[in-house]
Amino acid sequence: MRQTIYIETSIPSFYYEDRSDAAAVARREWTRQWWDNNRDVYDLVSSTAVIDELKDGKYAKKDNCLSLLDDIPLLVIEPETGDALHLALASHYKCDFLLTWNCKHLANANKFRHIRQINTLLGLFVPNLVTPLEL
Repeated sequence: MRQTIYIETSIPSFYYEDRSDAAAVARREWTRQWWDNNRDVYDLVSSTAVIDELKDGKYAKKDNCLSLLDDIPLLVIEPETGDALHLALASHYKCDFLLTWNCKHLANANKFRHIRQINTLLGLFVPNLVTPLEL
């Protein structure tokens, strides 16, 4: 069974990177080398969020970046994905609380303990996951 790789926005961006500083050139070359020589070993997927980010950018190779993903299946952002998205936003923006009635995936002690461990390990802020009754 082949492994699946999620292609995030920076991969097509660096494939067509045109900056000349050493770090950008190195990333462009590593990206191209991987893409051209190794991508067929994996099942590649991306998402509409990546397409939207690429479309929103103002850069010369936008169409090239988008076309790089033409044959790659796009993952659908399902309601369950939304839970992770909400947590990511609350963590990124350092919200003190994420207020929710979603006790199955977010506001419960077992999930909070796990989320706290992961966010701490990654150096991310940990919002309190609470229901309106807890505030």
